[in-house]
Parts: sequence; structure tokens; C-alpha cells
Amino acid sequence: MTKGERARELFLSGYNCAQAVAGAFCEEMNMDLKLVVRTVSPFGGGFGRSREVCGTVSGMMFVLGNLFGYDAPDDYDGKKKLYREARELIDAFKRDNGSIICRELLGIEGKDSSSAPLRRTDEYYKKRPCPELCAYAADLLDDFIRKTDS
Repeated sequence: MTKGERARELFLSGYNCAQAVAGAFCEEMNMDLKLVVRTVSPFGGGFGRSREVCGTVSGMMFVLGNLFGYDAPDDYDGKKKLYREARELIDAFKRDNGSIICRELLGIEGKDSSSAPLRRTDEYYKKRPCPELCAYAADLLDDFIRKTDS
């Protein structure tokens, strides 16, 4: 199963977009699924359903930081490298999907200001690009990790 397939499966089982992407990389991060999904749980819906940065992108950034982040406050080179890598992933996501903003990806600009999550129904899944965005983000990140490891 690819990382994209795993992320899509996690989303379709009820996890939010950030949880689905980050959860697909538990093994690589040596982290328990329960810890990962709890940690990134407020990232869904563009951070608490605020419809800002897509949770799939936030999930990618969580994994990126966990695997390649720096921890010394004076590590300028580490920060510079990580930010370059983050931008590479963000730019690819934006290029291929048109935006990294949740409300733009969903086509709901100005139409929904509620913080309450929607119930997951067949109709919900029919209207949303989220499962495919989860798969895309996880595969994009997996390709990046594989290139970095080579």
C-alpha cells in the first residue's frame, strides 16, 4: 500500500486531513498512530476548521519537521535547509492543486464560518476533494523522503 493509499484510507475511516497524512508516516517517525493523530487533530479543516492552510499541507509539515527538523535555536543552516524543503513541498502542492488554502480548494470562499465539523456521509465524500488531496500530499511527501534518503 502506498502512503497515498494509506492516507486516503485513514481519511475515509474518519480521521481529518492532517491526521490522515501524518498518520500515514507513523512508522517512519517511530511514533504511535494514536499519538500522531492526537497531536495533529486541531490541524484539520485548515486549523480548527478555519479553512486556512489545508490540513494535508499541515500534516506534511508535521512529518517533515519530525524527520528532518532542527532543534538548536542557533542552527541557521538547518533552519535554512528545512525552510527550503518545506517551500519545495508547498510549491509543488500549490502548483498541482491551485492553492494550499482549504476554503479555496473546497470552493467555499465566504460560504461557511462554522467551527462545527460536518458529519461524514456519502454525500460529504462525494462533494469533497479531501480524500484525493490526502493521497496526493502523502505521495508527494513520500517521493520527497525517498529522494532525500538516496
